[in-house]
Amino acid sequence: MEGTVSEPNDWNAGIVAEFRANEGRVGGQFEGSTLLLLHTVGRRSGIERINPLAYFADGERYLIVASKGGHPSNPDWYFNLVANPRVTIEVGTETFEADAVEAAGEDREVVWKRIVATAPGFGEYQKRTDRILPVIALTRAA
Repeated sequence: MEGTVSEPNDWNAGIVAEFRANEGRVGGQFEGSTLLLLHTVGRRSGIERINPLAYFADGERYLIVASKGGHPSNPDWYFNLVANPRVTIEVGTETFEADAVEAAGEDREVVWKRIVATAPGFGEYQKRTDRILPVIALTRAA
């Protein structure tokens, strides 16, 4: 099964298809949002997974939040990314490798304030859980 590509569910698969058919844009509840497709490798399965995620531009970085809607645990893609921080992302019509680093300290505080100001829903997700929602910075690989 190694090397197989899998979207986590039919709902995500539909978003992935729409994203690719419309040069990185999707409609419905995500219309006008900045989305990217995050490709991670399953830490146990070795299967490539694709997750559509909101992102926030930060200079040369793309910031994503492991919110899982405020659930008590981090999303599976987060654990895959921690195990293998070299990922592939699709942004618009471009696909490239990126390195993932979790924002920490003052950097996280600064970007978190910007994220919540732009997308208050993430602040609501934070209120639903005791864990600190990880913010991941994706930077184009050299």
